[in-house]
Amino acid sequence: MKFITSTIMALATASLLVACGQAIQPTSTQIERKKQEELSLQGVQQVGMPAIVNFAEKRMMKDILELRDRSVATTTYIMDMNGKMHKVCDSVGFGLPYATQYTNPQRVARGNETPEHGNVTLPQADPNGLYSPASADGTWVQCVDPKTKKATVVYIEPRIIVSPFPIGE
Repeated sequence: MKFITSTIMALATASLLVACGQAIQPTSTQIERKKQEELSLQGVQQVGMPAIVNFAEKRMMKDILELRDRSVATTTYIMDMNGKMHKVCDSVGFGLPYATQYTNPQRVARGNETPEHGNVTLPQADPNGLYSPASADGTWVQCVDPKTKKATVVYIEPRIIVSPFPIGE
């Protein structure tokens, strides 16, 4: 019995070794990626990386993100086709692009969720049940209502402004 078991194991090992010997040919994309990586490595070795020591831009981005996290008094303007600015309202904060999403806009569907039975990325609805666009021209602005002096959301895009109170010049 031991002889049969060891013979089967030897045959299985030999089959694996033969299969491994038949290497799968790399695709042109894989070859290009490997060559590009080799070229990038040469560039880094010959030139080196930038001598960043102050991280001024990273520090500036941190300051901007922290400022955006506060309720800062601002003024919102739009610009006409002639480059002239027109005040829309006194506002709070810096506006939020319309396409900003509260949740991840995509989800991975696995296995039997898809006709292909593989992993694919599918759109995912926002908490309101709607699917936000990947990009949009509009901006949500918290304008201060001149009568109530309270911040109220106003929708602004290049050709339209939607406000719960009158806006005028």
